[in-house]
Amino acid sequence: MSNNSGNSVLALLLGAAIGAGIGILFAPDKGSKTREKIKEGYDDAKDNLKHKFEDVTHQLRDKFAGSRHNLEETYEDLVSSMSHKTEDVISFLETKLADLKEQNAKLQKKEMASHNHEK
Repeated sequence: MSNNSGNSVLALLLGAAIGAGIGILFAPDKGSKTREKIKEGYDDAKDNLKHKFEDVTHQLRDKFAGSRHNLEETYEDLVSSMSHKTEDVISFLETKLADLKEQNAKLQKKEMASHNHEK
């Protein structure tokens, strides 16, 4: 439930409670009956608001529980994927390192050969 829907429900309940209270105050009844009606109206509004709050709470819990589960799955997939990619990168770097060592060895042999010719 969006924040606007929650605010709308709250405004509607508050308006209904205020309207009921004003209606009861202007009704031609004894004070004790008026107070009893106000209390009943207040109790009904409180119960309705409590039920709405519980419904919203359950909806949010369900939504976040699903989101948390999806987030955990996504994280695990990402870690697994990164692990495979890391192995690929390491293998690639090892191959390049071996190539560089081989090229360096060739260069050193050439340098030694040219150095020996100069002497």
